[in-house]
Amino acid sequence: MVVVTNQFARRHTPESRFSHYEGTFEELENLVVENWEVAKPGYREGVILIQVPPERFFTSVVELQDGDRLVGTYSPRRPGEEPRKSVGVLSREKTPAAKVDIVLYASSVLAESGDNSLFPAENKDNWEIISINASPTVADEPINPWALLHNHFGSSGGTATHLSDSDFVEMLKESFEYWKNKAMCAETE
Repeated sequence: MVVVTNQFARRHTPESRFSHYEGTFEELENLVVENWEVAKPGYREGVILIQVPPERFFTSVVELQDGDRLVGTYSPRRPGEEPRKSVGVLSREKTPAAKVDIVLYASSVLAESGDNSLFPAENKDNWEIISINASPTVADEPINPWALLHNHFGSSGGTATHLSDSDFVEMLKESFEYWKNKAMCAETE
C-alpha cells in the first residue's frame, strides 16, 4: 500500500481557511497508515475516511453566532480550475479538533479527472490524501453541500459521485442540516 498527500491537500496549512495538522505531511501519511484498520467507506467506491487521533489537529469549522461577519471570495482552488465561491467568518480562529477524518481517494478515482499524483493510477493499493476533515465535535461531519454539489454536477475539479437522484437528495439534506449554521474561519492575510 502506498499513501501520499495529494497536492490538493497541501493547502491545509495554519494560514489557510482549512483544518490543518501541526506536523509534516510525511507524519500525516504515517498516521493514516497506522490507523488503516478503522477505514470506512466514503461517498462512493474508491473514497475512504480514516479516523485518526485529534491531537495536533486544528479545525476551521465554527458554529455561527448572530451578528457574525462573513466574507467571500471567488477564486480557483488550484491553477487551471474554474473559480468557486467560498464564504468564511471573520474574527474567529481555528480551535483544537475533537474528531478528525482523513479523506483518501484511490489514485484510479483521481485519474478520472487527471488529478492523481501516484502513477500508475490503476494500482488498487495507491491512495492519496485529499482532505483533513477536522471537526469541533465528535459527531460525524457530512460533506459540505457546495462540495457535494460541485462533485455531483461535474464542476471543474469535482469528482463524480455516481449517486442516484434519491441518494443524492438524502446526502444533500444531511449536509444542509449540518452546515446551515456553520462556516470555516476566513483565511488570514
